[in-house]
Amino acid sequence: MKIEETTRRRADGSGEGLTEEEVLASREQHGANTLTAQKGRSFLCHFFSNLGDPIIRILLCALGVNLIVVFRGGDWMETVGIAVSVFLAALISTLSERGSEAAFRRLSEECDRSTVRVRRDGRVRELPSEELVVGDRVFVGAGEQIPADGFVVSGSLRVDQSAMTGENREVEKEKGRDRTPDPSAKNAVFRGCPVLSGEAELELFAVGDRTFLGQISKEVQIETRQSPLKLRLTKLAKQISRLGYFAAFLVAFAYLFNTFLIDSGFQWQLVAMKCKDLPYLLHHLLHAFMLGLTVIVVAVPEGLPMMIAVVLSSNIRRMIKDQVLVRKPVGIEAAGSMNLLFTDKTGTLTEGKMSVGKLLTADGAEFGSYQHMRKQTKSIAELYALSCRYNTSALWSDGKALGGNATDRALLESTEGGGADLGGRILGKLPFDSARKFSAVSLGGVAPRVLIKGAPERLIPYLEWTYDKGGRRIPFATVSYEFLRRVGELTASGGRVLFLAEGDTLPADGRFDRLTLICAVLLEDRLRPEAKRSVRELQGAGIQVVMMTGDNRDTARSIAERVGILSARNDLIFTSDELARLSDEELKKLLPRLAVVARALPTDKSRLVRIAQETERVVGMTGDGINDAPALKRADVGFAMGTGTHVARDAGDIIILDNNLASIAKAVLYGRNIFKSIRKFITLQLTMNFCAVGVSMIGPFVGIDAPVTVVQMLWINIIMDTLGGLAFAGEAPLPSCMKEKPKRRDEAILNRYMVNQIVFLGGFTVALCLFFLLHPTVIAGFRTVPDRLCHLTAFFALFIFTSVFNCFNARTDRLRLFAGIGRNRAFLLIMTLIGTVQILFVYLGGSVLRTMPLTASELRLTLLLSLTVFPAEWLRKLWWRLRGKKEGF
Repeated sequence: MKIEETTRRRADGSGEGLTEEEVLASREQHGANTLTAQKGRSFLCHFFSNLGDPIIRILLCALGVNLIVVFRGGDWMETVGIAVSVFLAALISTLSERGSEAAFRRLSEECDRSTVRVRRDGRVRELPSEELVVGDRVFVGAGEQIPADGFVVSGSLRVDQSAMTGENREVEKEKGRDRTPDPSAKNAVFRGCPVLSGEAELELFAVGDRTFLGQISKEVQIETRQSPLKLRLTKLAKQISRLGYFAAFLVAFAYLFNTFLIDSGFQWQLVAMKCKDLPYLLHHLLHAFMLGLTVIVVAVPEGLPMMIAVVLSSNIRRMIKDQVLVRKPVGIEAAGSMNLLFTDKTGTLTEGKMSVGKLLTADGAEFGSYQHMRKQTKSIAELYALSCRYNTSALWSDGKALGGNATDRALLESTEGGGADLGGRILGKLPFDSARKFSAVSLGGVAPRVLIKGAPERLIPYLEWTYDKGGRRIPFATVSYEFLRRVGELTASGGRVLFLAEGDTLPADGRFDRLTLICAVLLEDRLRPEAKRSVRELQGAGIQVVMMTGDNRDTARSIAERVGILSARNDLIFTSDELARLSDEELKKLLPRLAVVARALPTDKSRLVRIAQETERVVGMTGDGINDAPALKRADVGFAMGTGTHVARDAGDIIILDNNLASIAKAVLYGRNIFKSIRKFITLQLTMNFCAVGVSMIGPFVGIDAPVTVVQMLWINIIMDTLGGLAFAGEAPLPSCMKEKPKRRDEAILNRYMVNQIVFLGGFTVALCLFFLLHPTVIAGFRTVPDRLCHLTAFFALFIFTSVFNCFNARTDRLRLFAGIGRNRAFLLIMTLIGTVQILFVYLGGSVLRTMPLTASELRLTLLLSLTVFPAEWLRKLWWRLRGKKEGF
């Protein structure tokens, strides 16, 4: 017998479950109840793949060149330094990216560890959930999780589908004829959803990879595209490679030109003789080649990968204080480049829980809280509190409401426990049921009464009386028109309204005697106080904010208008059905105007992320449920909520610990600040590398072969790579960053401002070094000793001091050199440390560092000349501003 026939045969709720033969046939046809994992890469594979990073590739080439140089008596310290930089950068990247399978592992663990009660061969057994098959009859009850997708065939349940649908609403599931496997179906339940109350027998229609959860697990394992930072580093690597090759060619050509033409006095016969001397020719060609390779090595900013790791880790630690936990370091830089954010409504823009927003009496009075009502009309407030205390399935314990449904908890919390105990005794009770749409309780004691709570449309036909502010009963008809009009307005704006009333007897058949209205209660998921300000801040930063919600269009419109997402510029609201009718090309054209997606499905989120990425946008996505995991993984930066499911947190790049949109704005600020810090460091490195390459190129022509020794160069590299990275890592984020437009995903790291600064400041520093080494006036300022030791000691100090002062120049693009420096005390400490150590090296370095003590006048002259980089850079910035250029870091 086919499994489909077996399923239909038992659809009426009868039967003894599958036989062993049917179980085997079902498993063969539909598979087991396990999620299939894609084969993951090993740690070593991750590590070696990260060696393909564009900057690291250049460093590996430089490492190979340096190994050749080492074997010919070159600088082994530089070789070790590059090797350590490559290893640490690749290791840090591997550790931060490792765990792409973590989301899947967590997803499998959500359900696979449990055992379930299943009916087979007429007996109820307890089996591991992975042994379930399509057609199995499974029993579930309160506190358990649904083990696989199925239809309710007997009993009823209240389940929490928030992890699947993204909305924090409890859903009642009961037997029905609908066989549509959709979360909106009244009889369909899905794997991973917790059962809140009730008991039922299920017939499974999907297991394992074919469940709703299984389809999501496949999407979670997809490979994501390159982050904006990696894309930009690829461009930078190409730019540096071209510059390095060009500089290497110039140096090699200059050396050969000097050796063969200038030294020969441009006598072509002598040049020809040198060329015919093969050993002489090969020696100088090899030397020119090695000079070119050395220039390439010097031009590479080997400290960049290490600096990026340092600046990311430093800011990650600080961000935890702002309720932002970064799981994947590249995610935070992507947040700074984000220009489109798809955000959930529930829990992000709103508080994420049902609460009492207003209390309305029939005579037109509105109260913001129970406490407010009690001050104005105590008698009605006491009846309200009595209803909240007794007509509920929730309990008040330790200052909070426990159990029951979200509505009962909200009502009980509004009165902080239901007011005073009036000695009421419960004589009878009708719990809430979605079919009858009300609940009721009969109280005995001093003042016997029946309290009813229900939907307006259910109670309105039976309302005859109500209360005025003084607690006097008045005919409901005298005030009903205005009161019901106001209730209609609140309902249309997205609120949920309940009526509280009292009667004489419990309804036996769903019909009431005459009822007296106590008040109407507006229940709502309140907007967070800072939501509107956060949306405005993100929009001011050039980020389009799109709200995605499971609410209907009217409710979604109301919330979007209140929070500021809906505007003249972003005026489109689509439902999921309307979105599905649009082609990808049509949606791309309308995307810049999109503000709200109502009745959103998980597939809508993934599709919108994909389409937005195809238009080269940097996309952010918020989420907290299992249904959000694929979109979180696919987005350039996934913001998982701290109270969300483990799966969502594993799929996201950044976890927002307080579920607050304001924290997302802070993440954007930190991301932009990190990119600025990276740009500042690159500016410093390339400026000093420009200087080093310039001196290396020109030095041989002016009779200076080694102005800086190997050990001195090691100290210079420590300053530029490690200490410089630490100094820039401490730069505090400035609010002005949030007034700038987002950087394009493919925007080059080197912009016009940086190139202008590197060329000008690097050129000025080269000129200053050559002036210091060659000008007679400068030379006369130092003592004459063998091997020009005093002068070269001063030059070593000059190079270090200009490096330190250029750190200050690269730190800010403002005219005020010390703007905001007080917020980065680490920078001042590191620069002070470098200066102090350098002075100690001058006086204590000896033969190791090729230094000798300088007199006070010699040290003063060196410092004064070093300080000239400040006015030179200030004039460049002024000239840049006067030309109307606003571009900076």
